[in-house]
Amino acid sequence: MKSRRLKQLDKKLERAASYDEWRDLALQHDDVSGMRRWREVDQTPLYDFTTIRRRLDRLRNLRARHDDIGLLFTLNEGIHGNMGGMGSSKLHHEALGGTKVLVEDYVEEIVLALNHLAELDDGKISVADKLDFFYRANHCYGRSALMLSGGGVLGFYHLGVVKALLDQQLLPRVISGASAGSMIAGVLGTQTEDELTKFYDPAHVQQEAVEEATVFERLLRGGNITMDVHDLQLMVERLIPDLTFQEAYEKTGRQISISVAPSEPQQTSRLLNAIASPNVYIRSAVMASCAVPGVFPPVTLSAKNVHGDPQPYLPSRKWVDGSISDDLPAKRLGRLYSTNHSIVSMVNPMVLPFMNTRTESHKLVGSLSKFGIELGRDALNIYRTRVQQGSEYPRFNMLLNSVHSLLDQNYRGDINIVPGFSFYNPLKLLSHVTEKEMLSLMQQGERSTWPHIGEIDTCTRISRTLDSILERFESGDLKPRAARRRPRRPLAKKSSSKTTGVTGKTGTVKKSTAKKAKAKKSAKRGAAALVNGKGSDFSAAAMV
Repeated sequence: MKSRRLKQLDKKLERAASYDEWRDLALQHDDVSGMRRWREVDQTPLYDFTTIRRRLDRLRNLRARHDDIGLLFTLNEGIHGNMGGMGSSKLHHEALGGTKVLVEDYVEEIVLALNHLAELDDGKISVADKLDFFYRANHCYGRSALMLSGGGVLGFYHLGVVKALLDQQLLPRVISGASAGSMIAGVLGTQTEDELTKFYDPAHVQQEAVEEATVFERLLRGGNITMDVHDLQLMVERLIPDLTFQEAYEKTGRQISISVAPSEPQQTSRLLNAIASPNVYIRSAVMASCAVPGVFPPVTLSAKNVHGDPQPYLPSRKWVDGSISDDLPAKRLGRLYSTNHSIVSMVNPMVLPFMNTRTESHKLVGSLSKFGIELGRDALNIYRTRVQQGSEYPRFNMLLNSVHSLLDQNYRGDINIVPGFSFYNPLKLLSHVTEKEMLSLMQQGERSTWPHIGEIDTCTRISRTLDSILERFESGDLKPRAARRRPRRPLAKKSSSKTTGVTGKTGTVKKSTAKKAKAKKSAKRGAAALVNGKGSDFSAAAMV
């Protein structure tokens, strides 16, 4: 009876029309399978539940006793996404409806404590001390990045992933894209929230599908269904406004990065963004990242000069498909934007067979797949070294370098969103899709994201809260409540004690010109830090 009920729920989950419907069915599934009870019990060897329970109780106690100085000190001891192993993916994949309630409660308590301190009146903790804490916490905690892989026409799958994240207000601000993923990153980086809402309007999506289908039918009548560079350029111009990376950031606040690979040997790949290449046009970056070697010609990047006119960027160099060398630029994003958590939408056909959910669940098959890739990489290293010595075939050398780069990359993130299929006809990867195929890919992306929504929400909630608090401070929306006036006793001389988050001592705090200047200086420093994607340079020893 139980088995039959679970099978019925599995079928309903596959047919769910919305995330809310899927979520309700997932909770029913946990009730029947017994996983709801698993969620409510702290104990499991998958994480250090004792440490988290002890810390949760301490935070609750401090907040209940209004010990704000003690609360600040306790938070200074460390807030990070993997406290006691609570960020482990296994811990979030046991039940469909969420992870351990203890973990969810702990994250909720951290968020409540952060907001409480932010809104605390200035008489208890000064604005300067708050900003000092929040900038350090934001820098040390880090943030999440969404990385969109290459994959030809399978890139329409990314649109569904993005839609699911947007619907739940979980889309990270740091986004990277390579090849097909660069197209979607370009759209996200140049469209405001209102524009994205219109972009995902069913009528607009249908129109985009019709545009693709119309081109497909025209080419089919001509006997050629493969996309050429002119078709690619028209698509880029239709979807992405003509903005530079800096202009796009100023418009949307999203920090997008696009990977491009060099077309010549002995050159290194680039990650184009508002920090490294602010004046480069996003359209030219997308064209370069989508330039599959042997199919599309290499691209010279274009940038806006000091007079506002376009001109070649690094005119002596040409660039090709970014997925060849840096499909998922996690390390570079970490250096530029302090990201330490990644959400990957993976449709690279070279990788899909090794990332299929069923394959991953079988430890032996997963180990053999990893061993096979490493063996192939080592063999290619030896062969490439021998062949390239005195080789007269530069094109062949480039092909070997490209294959080696593909094998030498890490294709996994902290959260991996992968389609249900593990094989797609390679002959169709660079062809136009029909209306039905495009809508199907988007739907698959959206459905594949739903099982990860709870995990993404839990793992990114603290970082989203820290970003939100700092934005509110810098915009002036967050104004601490005025200190409640207390009757003063006559003193022989004014107290010189200060509120500190180290000793826990409190005293009379009086706003001075120096304090205001310090707060203003901290705010400016924090604003610059957010623009650059980094936090303050204060010591992080107590935070990690």
